[in-house]
Amino acid sequence: MKNDVHKSRVPSRLDFWHFPSYRNHSVDVQVPFACLQTIKVFLESHHIKYSVLIEDVQARVDEETREMELNQRGERSRNSFNFAAYHPLESIYKAMDDIVAHYPQLVSKVQIGESYEKRPLNVLKFSTGGTNRPAIWIDAGIHAREWVTQATGLWTANQIACDYGHDPVLTSVLDAMDVFLLPVANPDGYVFSQTKNRMWRKTRSKVAGSSCVGVDPNRNWDAGFGGPGASSNPCSDSYHGPSANSEVEVRSIVDFVRSHGNVKAFISIHSYSQLMMYPYGYKCSNPKDSEELDEVVKAATSALTSLYGTKYKVGPICSVIYQASGGSIDWSYDYGIKYSFAFELRDTGRHGFLLPANQIIPTAEETWLGLKTTMEYVRGHPY
Repeated sequence: MKNDVHKSRVPSRLDFWHFPSYRNHSVDVQVPFACLQTIKVFLESHHIKYSVLIEDVQARVDEETREMELNQRGERSRNSFNFAAYHPLESIYKAMDDIVAHYPQLVSKVQIGESYEKRPLNVLKFSTGGTNRPAIWIDAGIHAREWVTQATGLWTANQIACDYGHDPVLTSVLDAMDVFLLPVANPDGYVFSQTKNRMWRKTRSKVAGSSCVGVDPNRNWDAGFGGPGASSNPCSDSYHGPSANSEVEVRSIVDFVRSHGNVKAFISIHSYSQLMMYPYGYKCSNPKDSEELDEVVKAATSALTSLYGTKYKVGPICSVIYQASGGSIDWSYDYGIKYSFAFELRDTGRHGFLLPANQIIPTAEETWLGLKTTMEYVRGHPY
């Protein structure tokens, strides 16, 4: 359902796929069948326009599951990995190991920590040698249900490995800088979204004094922590957690970036909405580098759009989507990483988090053009 409601008194069982932001901006919300009539009456009585985007979410989830199972059987029989499909975590981790095995001179695996449920946080390091070179950080999948992001992150890792020495732009970047890529930033949540609740967003940490589980890992960073756009309710999808960096998944990235000491760009990949954003989210004032950052996102999204015509909106988080505190790129920017950006990949709500697998490759291909443009700019503008 897409509608023009802002913040009204509606049942708390609603799952907002696209959160309420500003008046007259649409929201996407999943409505339980039992609440459907109540919500329709509420919207109509308040003269709020709405349309149905997905009639039956469960049917779409079931179809997605069948596709995954069919693909896994095919992969086993062919003994090959299909980047145009969604995969369980263990398949993603095996594919990462295969990339390292195929390109050992360029790619290595770095475990930067463990999740709450003790799954490894595996990063792929792309490096042509040297110590403590300037670096670009890329993460995907911090929100569990955004499956196209983990798939895009993995495709991107493979593309970087394949293209080095062939693509002059990428080669020039890797000859000067290292790239660290974390395709699954929230492995516990991802596994839960694949096995229990497809729409799970948060981590899986236990919350003291609450029966509700998990923290929104993109409200947990030490950047305006606990401010607007984050919830203090442990049962909320945007619960910020008991304290900044309380989530080991967040803390592991923070510790890695701090200990590295020479990260020059920090890029986080989300879905959906087709946006490329820069700070700030926790406040609605522009960062001191806003003019330059705006130039970068415009160039990157122009390159992205050139492939399939996919339109992106750009700008600071607060004005493009909504005020949201405790986000990763606000932390990285305030930490001193000037080139801090967030992508929101396809689509704009027609499929939402249930983007069909046949859109993985086109999404990854166009995103790659945006990423490559960004990385080339960062390489050419040292600071």
